[in-house]
Order: sequence, then structure tokens, then C-alpha cells
Amino acid sequence: MIRYSFPGKVVLVTGSSRGIGAAILTKFAEAGAACALHFWDDPDGANKKDAEALAAKLGASVRTFAADVRDAAQVEGLMRQVKDAFGGLDILVNNAGILRDRSIRKMTLDDWTAVIQTNLTGVFHCCKFAADILRDGGRIVSIASVAGLVGIHGQANYAAAKAGVIGMTRSLAKEFARRQITVNAVAPGVVQTAMLGEIKPEVMAEYLKQIPLGRLARPEDVANVVLFLASEESSYITGQVIPVTGGWLV
Repeated sequence: MIRYSFPGKVVLVTGSSRGIGAAILTKFAEAGAACALHFWDDPDGANKKDAEALAAKLGASVRTFAADVRDAAQVEGLMRQVKDAFGGLDILVNNAGILRDRSIRKMTLDDWTAVIQTNLTGVFHCCKFAADILRDGGRIVSIASVAGLVGIHGQANYAAAKAGVIGMTRSLAKEFARRQITVNAVAPGVVQTAMLGEIKPEVMAEYLKQIPLGRLARPEDVANVVLFLASEESSYITGQVIPVTGGWLV
């Protein structure tokens, strides 16, 4: 069921070739938006293959774009391409992210840098360069994490990046308010995506004990909240972080 409608709107979802990003992009496409499907062109070509398959499934309203969000020049180029293709941007969803979980004693410098550059600096790059093509009254929604709200063992890099996204969201909400652009974040708990393969079964069992609803989130659970924050119904909500955790933080 389509609960929101976005005809005439242009949305860019970073990291949307699979997982949460793909679920978000799919819902926007089904709701009538013109969609920029972004992916990182990995050496094996897996992301490109997934992006092209999803775009073909969703139809002519979706176009694919490759860029490394860690690279400022590539993100600036991405925004130029989106403007050339669609004329501007109404909704930016910062979803691209990676995991490299280890205790701090085992975490390498590359583990730290890769996660911070992708999950935090990447969001900064996208917000900075999208500012010039975002139309007044637009929306920015960033995917944070419950890890940015509470401490999680083995996620010093990921938690720091997501806490940074939350802080950035609150600051940018004030900066963009004069243009009636709202800036919010969604903080999912544990979501059923391919990333779960990196979490040990015993750790997953402990996570489930902390979720009152007794199940993991589906990508669509996160996507539904993103669409609300992008809709006209949320026009007086800005600078907020919405947990999507099944009651984890209760």
C-alpha cells in the first residue's frame, strides 16, 4: 500500500543498490518520485550489477549514478549529474555506510578510517554539495543508528560515526531552516540485511533479548519512517532523531 505520494519530486538515496537503501528507493519510486539510485562502483562490480537490476525493475523514473562518498570531488560531480538529469533535488537520503566491527584493541587504523570516512565524512560531503541543488522546502534524512545513541561493544568506529551524523543533523537543521529544508535522522536497531552476516550468532542472540517486539527490523520498517520524514506531513519536524528499534531504548 502506498501511503505517501511524491509526484514531481526528485530523490537521491546514497548506497541504494541493496539493503536499506534499496528498500527506501523502491518505496519512493512506487510513490511517484523521480529517483537517483547511487552506488559505489566496487572492483568486483557487484554494486553496479545490483543497481542496474533494481533500476530495471523499478522503471524509467530511476537512473543510476556511481560515486565514492569518501571523495569530495566525486560527490560534487554526482550532484552535478543529478541536477543535469533531473533539474534539481528535493530529497536527499544519506544511507551509504559500512561496518568493520572489532574491539578497539583489534581495530586497525584502516578499520577506523574507512568507517569514519564513509559513514560520517560521506554524509558531510553529500549535504555540502547537495545544498546547491536542493530546492527550498526540501528534505534531508540521514540514516544514523542505535549505535550512535548507546554504546555497543566492538563498534567504536561505527558508533562514533553515527553519533557524528546525529550531531551534524542537529546543526544542519538550524542552518537549512531559513530555506524551509528540514534535516532529520533515523536510528535503526538491528536490521535484516546482508551486513548481518558479519555479526556472530551469540551476539545476535543478545541483541534479540533487548528488543521488546522480539524481532529484527525489516528494511521496509526503516524506509517507512524515511518516507514520513520526507513527506509534507512532517514539515514541522526538524533536527530530530527517530529510533526504529522495536523498543530497544524503552
